[in-house]
This record gives sequence, C-alpha cells and structure tokens, in this order.
Amino acid sequence: MNGQRQAHCVVELAGEQLWLLASKAIYWPARKMLVIADIHFGKAAAFRALGVPVPRGTTTQNLLALDALLATYACEEIVFLGDFLHARAAHAAATVAAMLAWRARHRDVRLTVVRGNHDAHAGDPAAALGIGMVDEPHQVGKLSFCHHPDTVAPGYVLAGHVHPVYHLRADGRGLRLPCFLLGRQRAILPSFGAFTGGHAVRPAAGERVYVTADAAIFPLPANC
Repeated sequence: MNGQRQAHCVVELAGEQLWLLASKAIYWPARKMLVIADIHFGKAAAFRALGVPVPRGTTTQNLLALDALLATYACEEIVFLGDFLHARAAHAAATVAAMLAWRARHRDVRLTVVRGNHDAHAGDPAAALGIGMVDEPHQVGKLSFCHHPDTVAPGYVLAGHVHPVYHLRADGRGLRLPCFLLGRQRAILPSFGAFTGGHAVRPAAGERVYVTADAAIFPLPANC
C-alpha cells in the first residue's frame, strides 16, 4: 500500500479482472457491468408500515448512489444480486414513482435482478421498469451471479445476502466497516442499500477481506 486513498482495488477472479469499488459494488470493465448486492428498495417503507419510526428518503439515497456509479463508470448493464425489493411495501406509489423517474434517465442501461429471498416475498418489480428477472445461478462467462453464497453453481460465485462487515479494532476503539469477502470459489459483496444492517464476518483460511471507509477501499493484512 502506498498510503494513497483508493477508490477501487483490482482483483482477478476466475481469470477475469474485476474492480472492487469503495462505493460497495463491483465493476467488470470487460463487460461494462456493475454488480450490486442487497439494495433493499422499500425497506424503510416496510418498517414504517409496521409502525416503526425510521427515516424517510432511503429510496432517494439509493438512486443517487446508483447515479454516482453511472456517472463514474461506463456501464451497459447493472446486475443486482438479489433483495432488490425488501417487501411488498416497496410497491408503494411514491417508491415506484421515484424508481420510474430514475429509470427514465437511464433507459440505455440494461438491468438484471437475480431473485433473492426478499424478492420472493415482495414479488417482481413493476414491469414498466424494464428489468430482466432471473433465478440463481445466473451464469455470465465463468462467473455465477447468485444471491445466496452457498448456491451450487458452475462458475466462481458472486453473491450477497450476508451484508458482511468487519470489526477493526485499534487503540481500544472499534469500527464496523462494510467489506468484500473473497474466497477460492466465491466472493460476498457488502450491502449496497442505504438502510441495511451488517453481519460481522471472520475470514476463513484462504479468504481475503477488503474494507470500505470514507470513499476508500483497502485490503486487510492476512493476520489483521
């Protein structure tokens, strides 16, 4: 490491060069593809429907984060690794209207959703969004796009579901940072959504951790 802040780290998985982004997504330059896990549109609305007072505006935050990615990386397709919608509350008129307005600005970008466990309960998104819906594993070249990391697949698995975070401790203080967890046969992406929790992970032998913080990403030493 040279001490400079990095917006991405380049890794090779299944013979393909992929960029792990500080913005908690993967960019596949050869395919001009962005890969995003667990955006959970409508999660805050679902909580409010249950009487839980949570902040508004998370749909807007998610869409602005997508805008920022599309403004930075040449992109022909976004693949969402499941849990695109959190629950049926995501079909609320205001949420759908915001998503349709965003889609109108990005009609040239192909959208693919690999169905996750929340999508199964929420149902597919509005047909007007023009999203291709597929089941896991969704194979592209030597990569298998999944929601669940343990899905049996023919290629190297890119998955979400876990919302991985890593505990960094220094000087008696601790940080919970979103992370990518890379193993020999699979990689787990951090949750992209603005209103999602995190599950602390401990890397197994042979797994690498890349943490994101303050618009930077960096690999952790193996013994960290």
